[in-house]
Amino acid sequence: MTLAALLVLALAAPQEPALRLADSPRHHEWLEAKHDARTVRCFVAYPEVKAKVQAVVVIHENKGLTDWVRAVADQLAEAGYVALAPDLLSGAGPEGGHTDSFASTDAATKALYALDAKQIHADLDAVVALARTLPAVNGKVSVAGFCWGGSKSFEYAAHAEGLTAAYVFYGSAPKDEATFAAIKCPVFGFYGVSDARITAGLEATTAAMKAASKSFDPVIYPGAGHGFLRAGEAADASPENKAAREAAWKRWKELLAR
Repeated sequence: MTLAALLVLALAAPQEPALRLADSPRHHEWLEAKHDARTVRCFVAYPEVKAKVQAVVVIHENKGLTDWVRAVADQLAEAGYVALAPDLLSGAGPEGGHTDSFASTDAATKALYALDAKQIHADLDAVVALARTLPAVNGKVSVAGFCWGGSKSFEYAAHAEGLTAAYVFYGSAPKDEATFAAIKCPVFGFYGVSDARITAGLEATTAAMKAASKSFDPVIYPGAGHGFLRAGEAADASPENKAAREAAWKRWKELLAR
């Protein structure tokens, strides 16, 4: 392979999350979304554009708000959108800390699964409201999530008013007809064929959404497993996960641009 070809591959390869964040030319800041007596810490990444743009609220995986999720927010900003990534473990850590205060990922995951569903919705309501107050945002807000966050983005589409869309990355769908009936925006799904725990339920989800006259557009990526958006950028990524990641990002950006 020529040196020029190697350079092209190097430039196209995803950066390690912490390095991407450190090297990003885009503005990042931490903001607080407040409701009742609660404060939700939120990482915000801004695009380098002249006009006001759509905001995307990024719901993290069951690991909490990690560098990888923040790097996704930066990639959305690179694509031209204001991205807000809330830490839904705000205040839930040791001594009232956040995701980064937990001693291990397992401890953060355990705390996440103990959160009250109503609190999660209230947290996201506060983040969406914050997004709409930002001078760089044109009033349009969509929501996206990964794994646990993918499930929450599907649920939140039934809770929130005025969302532009919900983007569900390999997250489980609601189970009851009432939730499907309450969905208020188009839902776009991103799934791996080798993720039977989630993808095996897609036929029933598609039927339920159709019965409720809701817009649902799922894509299943060949050979990809669970978490392919993260796994596909690893140095040892399988060709299938890498291809799924690239295709999913391309599709996501195309949908956001509509």
